[in-house]
Amino acid sequence: MDIREIETIIEAMLFAAGGPVSLEKISDILELDKKTCRSIADNMIVKFQESGRGITIREIGKGYQMCSKAECFDYVRKLFSIRQKQGLSQAAFETLAIIAYNQPVTRAKIEALRGVNSDSALSKLIDCSLVIEGGRMEAPGRPVLYKTTENFLRSFGYKTLSDLPSIEMFAARIDNGDKVG
Repeated sequence: MDIREIETIIEAMLFAAGGPVSLEKISDILELDKKTCRSIADNMIVKFQESGRGITIREIGKGYQMCSKAECFDYVRKLFSIRQKQGLSQAAFETLAIIAYNQPVTRAKIEALRGVNSDSALSKLIDCSLVIEGGRMEAPGRPVLYKTTENFLRSFGYKTLSDLPSIEMFAARIDNGDKVG
């Protein structure tokens, strides 16, 4: 297979999947090594960015996904305007930030940091597929540990958790009197 044919196959897989496809899966299907597949997929990202098309390919976690470009959001939203989901509450955003920066984290730790009960916010985040149960702590009662999902990364535009802004950046903005949010 030549590069153009491989790109065509990857594009078709990403389009059909509708969600992220792992590099390992792409490599297995194409029967090529991961390094070659990563190089081709990364080149496709650049080609899509430069093409002026309404879609792009994004690296999310350990895979790739075809997405509509952010500039087209208002038009795509109208396509699906049947019923817009309600956004997250302030409590849900606070809870999500605690989980993102402290994961895996227990409900008790979340509530200790927020200072209030977080059942409702946590349920909303799970319903939105932004947070999942990530195992249990090896402690009395074996409390559930929560962590963010790939949907969290995709929804907020991050490739990996290491792309999250540093807490120090927020602290500096607050110290300077900037409004954060």
